[in-house]
Amino acid sequence: MPNLIKLLPLRSYRTKVNHKLTFFLLVMSLFTSWQSVQASTAQNAPAELTNLLTQIDSAASQGNTKAVMQYYSPNFTHSDGLNRQSMEKALVSLWQRYPRLRYTTQLQSWRRQGNTVIAETVTQISGLPSANSQNMVLNATIRSEQRINGQQIIQQNIISERTQLTSGAKPPQIDFRLPQQVKVGQQFSFDAIVSEPLGEDYLLGAALEEPVKAETLLKPTPVNLELLGSGGLFKVGTAPATPGSRWISAVIMRGEGTTMITQRLRIVK
Repeated sequence: MPNLIKLLPLRSYRTKVNHKLTFFLLVMSLFTSWQSVQASTAQNAPAELTNLLTQIDSAASQGNTKAVMQYYSPNFTHSDGLNRQSMEKALVSLWQRYPRLRYTTQLQSWRRQGNTVIAETVTQISGLPSANSQNMVLNATIRSEQRINGQQIIQQNIISERTQLTSGAKPPQIDFRLPQQVKVGQQFSFDAIVSEPLGEDYLLGAALEEPVKAETLLKPTPVNLELLGSGGLFKVGTAPATPGSRWISAVIMRGEGTTMITQRLRIVK
């Protein structure tokens, strides 16, 4: 007899709190390759920049909000509408839920623009399960553009991000296929394919699409999962008519575990 997953928990299963909060901690992930000015390589980066990255990683890995926020300017701005106050609130909420996160940042390139440094970094965030995180394991990769003046971040623009949350003894392994960006009005495919034998398990799943907005970052979204008739989710979407960013998520549950993957999709002209 197949293991039919109990439906009772599904109506209260919430997704967005988990992935929305991850990109805040991505304190130093930058992308400037499209700029007309040539970026310097990471090898010749000034010591103050590499030291700053190390200090932020250390403070974030310790869950030290006060130490992290000293590196944010009082006038900090974010492409998603965040300011210094909302950033701090998000970090506190995230670290209460995931107290065992580890941050590792790699500098890719940098350049100067007057007194401002613009750097490219990639940040990896990993987290072990804890009692108040519903036994979830978190892994995220974020790339963003950041402007730094002195020892403070004055502006941040997230360019790409992907977050994976797993729970249970045997969460499904998912092959997640989604472009990083599409043009306005363009049709795109989104697949989340379970890449392992299911045995006698059934699959439950759902796909979600939401705009990236500062006012919804701390608000969880209930998810109603449906029985999947195939080995995953296969969707076709159409990008909005205006540029911006969307969160595209796949939630797939089997008898012994759940996997949720969220990726930012950029809509450009």
